[in-house]
Amino acid sequence: MTDIKSYSIVTSAYWGFTITDGALRMLVLLNFYAMGYGALDLAFLFLLYEAMGILTNFYGGWIGSRFGLRSTLFSGLSIQVMALILLAYLPSGLPAVSSVIYIMVAQALSGIAKDLTKMSSKSAVKLVASDQGGMLFKWVSLLTGSKNALKGVGFFVGGFLLQTVGFFEGLMYLAGGLFAILLIAVIFLKDELGKAKEKILRRDLFFKSKDINYLSAARIFLFASRDIWFVVALPVFLSNFAGWNFEGIGAFMAVWIIGYGIVQASVPKFLKNTKDRKSAAVAAKVWGALLVFVPVLIVFAMDDLYLMLVGLVVFGVIFAFNSSLHSYLIVALSDSDKVSLNVGFYYMANAVGRFFGTLLSGLIYQYSGMVACLIVSSIMILLSVLLVRKVN
Repeated sequence: MTDIKSYSIVTSAYWGFTITDGALRMLVLLNFYAMGYGALDLAFLFLLYEAMGILTNFYGGWIGSRFGLRSTLFSGLSIQVMALILLAYLPSGLPAVSSVIYIMVAQALSGIAKDLTKMSSKSAVKLVASDQGGMLFKWVSLLTGSKNALKGVGFFVGGFLLQTVGFFEGLMYLAGGLFAILLIAVIFLKDELGKAKEKILRRDLFFKSKDINYLSAARIFLFASRDIWFVVALPVFLSNFAGWNFEGIGAFMAVWIIGYGIVQASVPKFLKNTKDRKSAAVAAKVWGALLVFVPVLIVFAMDDLYLMLVGLVVFGVIFAFNSSLHSYLIVALSDSDKVSLNVGFYYMANAVGRFFGTLLSGLIYQYSGMVACLIVSSIMILLSVLLVRKVN
């Protein structure tokens, strides 16, 4: 059993990282929207971020198993500091295409950093909590929920920094804070975590169990269904049609993510009979089926902005149940010796979903609007439910 102190350091570092990650997304999104970038242009700024998450999760699981989670954590924090500084020093006067490429490269580094750090913390929980009495479900839900709540705090921080001190200074504040977190982690985290006792073979990277494959495929469509309306479409919609300012947009998205995270962390309290992977698989099928209808209902509320926003909150609550159950299942389905390999593979699927969700968010919104984003969201949830039905 892993030292709780070491796990606490890993998780605290991940929490600090998460705030900077949420703030960075809001700074980039709102700053370049104000500069005249369209919905599809904004989506492209984040595509390499999501694409690098695919590669990082795939190989990061092997790195974590081979060299330990301490190395992946330190690498992730260091790369994020670099990404923040690179974006802060975006050269002025660059042609539009060159600026987009520069931002995409910096965002790609941030994507690598995010998934190295996330994989470190989410793999470490398997080494601490047993699966008896639903303990693992509670720990995974608490970690995932707190992460999302803090990402919401980061959204608010990003909007606030842009409104008050500006793009450059905001990024430098974030870089300085994260560098301090990195130093603390280096000083106090001495134990190695997550090294596999057996040699990791090439086939271990590609060949997973049937349940892990189906669950990972379901995760692709689950997260694409959220990001297709959340990442680009919603903030542009709130600016164009509601006339909200940066702080208002950042605040709503922050409250949505924070609330989503709080619900996610509380799911085991509501699902008290879900104490093992069998019961969690059944619950995932039920909550997935409920979520299918929510985007369609939101479409009928589009004429009333505040009723629509209430619908998006309902989506967040039910989505939180689905995400929490999925996150628990991947950890429960993995053995401790190779947990980072399976978690990395699973979050690679998560990154694939976010990549296509981000791309489609800009593409569909620009050409067909918010209603089309919500309808496609419902279709993706249905596909996710059909896949998770295969998990036992």
